[in-house]
Amino acid sequence: MTTTYDPFIPADGTDQHRYDGRRRAEEVSWGAEPGWESNTGFADPKYPEPRYQEPQYSPQPSWQQHEPQYQSAPQYQPAPQWQAGVSETFPAVPAEDPQRARPARKAKPVIAGLVGVLVAVAGWQAYRIETMHSDNASLHSVLAAEQDRTDRLEKELAGVFDPEAVSSKVLPSVFRVRAGDFTGTAFSVGSKAKDGQSNLFTNYHVVAELYTGGGRTVSLERGTTKINATIVKVNKAKDLALLRANQDVPGLAAATVQVKAGQQVVVVGAPLGLDDTVTTGVISAYRPSDPDGPTIQFDAPINPGNSGGPVVNSGNQVVGLATAKAKDAEGIGLAIPIKTACDTFTGVC
Repeated sequence: MTTTYDPFIPADGTDQHRYDGRRRAEEVSWGAEPGWESNTGFADPKYPEPRYQEPQYSPQPSWQQHEPQYQSAPQYQPAPQWQAGVSETFPAVPAEDPQRARPARKAKPVIAGLVGVLVAVAGWQAYRIETMHSDNASLHSVLAAEQDRTDRLEKELAGVFDPEAVSSKVLPSVFRVRAGDFTGTAFSVGSKAKDGQSNLFTNYHVVAELYTGGGRTVSLERGTTKINATIVKVNKAKDLALLRANQDVPGLAAATVQVKAGQQVVVVGAPLGLDDTVTTGVISAYRPSDPDGPTIQFDAPINPGNSGGPVVNSGNQVVGLATAKAKDAEGIGLAIPIKTACDTFTGVC
């Protein structure tokens, strides 16, 4: 912002008065208005020659001369004569001014205060470090407890039955097997087949008519996939047959622990030719002393076409091969233990 200022004039007017007095004392007083000459230096005939009047000067102000006054030179006294035996007297030394010593005295409390602050800060830092160490120890204990709890939950969840997860693992290994005019189910097992080949289990009664007629080639079907397989071995008494396909099919693992009543299972097969069919149930009983050999009873629904299909536990392991169902009854299915099949065809599982 711009501000307009008036010319500075001292309030008392003293400076203005002094300036005007000097100015007026030096002004020249002229008489009549002077005439002018031309630039040529000659008198101009048109104008009369100017007459000049001597300026009247005002008398100069009288200034008072201030002569410096000098004092006469100091008179020096002759040096004192020293006499032997006369003690010399020295001028007294002035005492130390207490005001000058005061800042040093004030600095001591300031330094002491700073030291106290530093000590307090160091103590606070030590306290915080100790607190953090204690908190870290507590946190470590909490994390250890949570880890134990997590491990325990994982173990518990490992036994939780999840039919969807089991089915997603098992289905790629299970096929509808077509043997002449009969259909059933077969599944790949183990990992001991030669490279580019797969071993599959099914029931003998599924391939019996073809096998007794001299046929050895069956078709494995799953959706639009068709694989040719060969009947390698059969066991009529145990109702088992071993197939081999010249294609790599992921094999299912065989359970090594004996089944127990109440254990949940999934049965995968092709009932009435419908491939990729899944049913669920529980192990109703394990019957090791049946006349036809050890038998697993389960309540998952099965139908013609399920024969030879895998009965799988919650750990994606095969516990048996679905074989038959009771007539005029519901929820009574029978399976051959996987251990029987592995023992019958050694070197497969």
